[in-house]
Amino acid sequence: MTGFADLTTTTGSIGEPPAVSANEHAYRAGMRRHRLLVHLAQYAVLAVLLGGWQLYVGNDSRKIILYGVPSGIADQLRTWISQGTALGSLGDQIAVTLEEAFIGFLIGTALGIICGIALGRIRFLAEVFSPYIKVLNSIPRIVLGSVFILALGLGMESKILLVIVLVFFGVFFNAFQGVREVDRNFIANATILGGSRWQVTRHVVLPSAFTWIVASLHVSFGFALIGAIVGEFLGATQGLGQLIKQAQNTFNANGVWAAMVIMALVALAAEWLITRLENRLLRWRPSQLGGPEL
Repeated sequence: MTGFADLTTTTGSIGEPPAVSANEHAYRAGMRRHRLLVHLAQYAVLAVLLGGWQLYVGNDSRKIILYGVPSGIADQLRTWISQGTALGSLGDQIAVTLEEAFIGFLIGTALGIICGIALGRIRFLAEVFSPYIKVLNSIPRIVLGSVFILALGLGMESKILLVIVLVFFGVFFNAFQGVREVDRNFIANATILGGSRWQVTRHVVLPSAFTWIVASLHVSFGFALIGAIVGEFLGATQGLGQLIKQAQNTFNANGVWAAMVIMALVALAAEWLITRLENRLLRWRPSQLGGPEL
């Protein structure tokens, strides 16, 4: 009875979680202080950059035209939000660009995964299409935007096609390399156990290559936004790219920067969603400790 009493005194009553040790409590407090310090340093860097920019430009009208100024960017955003833009409401411009980027991103990602896995698994297809893929990849794909606009006009189709081309190659090469990096012993074992080629691809190759594919999505969505913006800049009637072009043509540097701020916020939101998706799909990965996260 005495031993049982000592045990319950040490660990707490049955059914209750064990008390947090002093070392763990100190570790958590240290981590909270570290995160606070990191956030303060980040805000300090931002304040120095914006403050230095504001002080450098000042009230010099020439510098304002050339470089813009943080206070002017904030005023431009308030004007667009409250009064709209010359192209229509700000929400419509953001929606058009996002629609082009998301549709092209989804199609380009699907095509990249399918083609990457197919060429990674079927050697004959890889040998046939290898020179064509290398040639297409060597072409500055942004230039194709002008060709697509000439062929498809100023509508959404030309921008979506440009986004697909930009997204496809990033996802394709990651999927292809991911398939090639699968442990051959796993494939051999699955084949020996009677797995068909499709079963081996589905149950062995795809899970192994999935980390490569998901990793490519972070960069690919950035390319999707670039494709949509550049396509609108080359020729469109709506969208953030056209808004930037209009601001440039009127020497409105604040407008250019304001549109870029909106793009950055959209990209950050998309990055957050992709990271959440990655964490949900790849729960089986062991947690990686140490080192900063970007």
